[in-house]
Amino acid sequence: MQTGEKDITVEFAADFKDIDFDRGRLKRLIKHLCRRFGLSKATVSIAVLGDEAIRKVNKKFLKKDTATDVISFDLSDEGQAEKVFELVVNGEQARREGLARGHGPEGELALYVVHGLLHNLGFDDLDGVKAEKMHRLEDEILQQFGYGIIYKDRTNPTAE
Repeated sequence: MQTGEKDITVEFAADFKDIDFDRGRLKRLIKHLCRRFGLSKATVSIAVLGDEAIRKVNKKFLKKDTATDVISFDLSDEGQAEKVFELVVNGEQARREGLARGHGPEGELALYVVHGLLHNLGFDDLDGVKAEKMHRLEDEILQQFGYGIIYKDRTNPTAE
């Protein structure tokens, strides 16, 4: 058994079924990201929801009555060796945005997963410098896994 390979578990629950994605590829990406940032033991659960369902989660936990792209939770206990992360991603929005931006729903969904996981790993995008660093890292990781540059400059979709 390779160190880290069997100790990172990735689970999927897809309530929104109108998006196709390669679960194996996304699992490999998640495991790579966990190992890259020093996690050797983790459980990452991904729930793929539609606009209305994620709006309800957003309202319940973040008191925002809107749909969003991703909500990330760190369910780990203090001092716990194994990290437990739950990501709730909007498959309906990924389909819509991926098609509109020309890179497809699967790439957009992968962006949401990477973005949420990076938040769990300590990154934030609250100010311009931190956001730029985080979005560059997202695109670097997505390129490594064959999704291409997905985030780009959201205000200028043709920027590479």
